Amino acid sequence: MSQSLRHPEILEIARRDGKVTVEGLAQHFGVTLQTIRRDLSDLADTGRLERVHGGAVLPSGTMNIGYEERRHLNMDAKTAIARACAERIPHGISLFLNIGTSTEAVARELLHHKGLMVVTNNMNVANILVANPDCEVLVSGGNLRRTDGGLIGALATESIRQFKFDLAVIGCSALDGEGDILDFDIQEVGVSRAILRQSRRTYLVADQSKFKRSAPARIASLSEIDKFLTDAPLEPGLAAACADWGCEVVVAGRG
Repeated sequence: MSQSLRHPEILEIARRDGKVTVEGLAQHFGVTLQTIRRDLSDLADTGRLERVHGGAVLPSGTMNIGYEERRHLNMDAKTAIARACAERIPHGISLFLNIGTSTEAVARELLHHKGLMVVTNNMNVANILVANPDCEVLVSGGNLRRTDGGLIGALATESIRQFKFDLAVIGCSALDGEGDILDFDIQEVGVSRAILRQSRRTYLVADQSKFKRSAPARIASLSEIDKFLTDAPLEPGLAAACADWGCEVVVAGRG
């Protein structure tokens, strides 16, 4: 396979798994380790990957990957997490769902819930929940971010302050080893902080690819979250910290 055909597939594997290894790619493509090292160096030179020992990861940078790419990334994991989350959402409560493809997956799992009042700053969530006739849907104000249907800015923050939610389910762009929840857009971060302040209980939904990424803006700590739903066990240090904080970690598919 030529270099021009390998590069897109290498990027797809990196987006799916969060990282790639030289040995794994060499075996996958049936080429030498040196060939893969050159491929990774070329991709790193153009800013599409970041070299690490033994392979490469998605660049941390300050920009998120595109919405359409995120929507198709780790779909099975997001569905499993969303299903586990929905099982833990009672009927008949007020609920906030924020921006993100993981929260959109949660919305799809709520189509048979009864008596919900869902407030959201995500136009995609609102459009999904239109199909549930027993769900009242309220959309916050705010500036429309056309790339992903998110509503952000001061108007979104102010409208959220008018509510007190029984539960909020939020997503994020990254999660670091200290348990800090991170995102790229500072305006979105401000909205997310308001959501947490106005909620009696909070759940975070994030698949394991978020453990391998970085983003520049801090939303909160897992110490402020009641339940973290993901698809892979945490590193022992972070798992112990969550236990101390009282943040329950639920690994989807493991009970």
